[in-house]
Amino acid sequence: MLVVKGMRFPIAVILVCIRWYAAYPLSCRYLKEMMEERDVAVDHSTVSRWAIRFLPLLEKIFRKYKRPVSGSWRMDETYIKVKGVWKYLYCAVDRDGKTIDFLLTAKRDKAAAKRFFDKAMQANGVPEKVTMDKSGANKAAIDEINANREKPLVVRQVKYLNNIVEQDHRAVKRITKPMLGFRSFQSAKNILAGIELMHMIRKGQMMMEGADKMSFAEQFYALAE
Repeated sequence: MLVVKGMRFPIAVILVCIRWYAAYPLSCRYLKEMMEERDVAVDHSTVSRWAIRFLPLLEKIFRKYKRPVSGSWRMDETYIKVKGVWKYLYCAVDRDGKTIDFLLTAKRDKAAAKRFFDKAMQANGVPEKVTMDKSGANKAAIDEINANREKPLVVRQVKYLNNIVEQDHRAVKRITKPMLGFRSFQSAKNILAGIELMHMIRKGQMMMEGADKMSFAEQFYALAE
């Protein structure tokens, strides 16, 4: 359950604002105008603070209800601008396009790729095979993982097979574009967690009882209950 203390606005207002922000290509200023039409006076900076504070908490709750994924992974990374500097969002999906995991990193190297794989495998188990592009850093990270395994992971470096994860990146970029970059690494990390959360809900990855009869919005709100 999401605990909200000392807030001037009802939790229902907060949840509507942060859901819209994570689900649609809207700036906080647009959300301010939209709430004004509903007789709710909220500053755009307040909406931003709500998103940074509450979206990662809801994404963490969601992980308790996340459906299992298949053992065939597709992984890739994309660029995300933070304070005018490019950072890197690693992501993996399974063969059905379901999100496995994601991680924002400051660098794009073997260590970053290894952190991503460790995080994804800890939460989702060890895959049977991993498909990636020709990135040497990503391959080096998998080679290090395989060095400690009796049965190595199958690695496929075939770019066209990664189209499915590249589509996921485009969906994230569509939401972040109106935000015009992030002001800090932590705010980027928190808001991206919310964007990925809404993406997973849309993919039907929530396994909460009754979720199949709920709308996407209802599933999001159910996480706060």
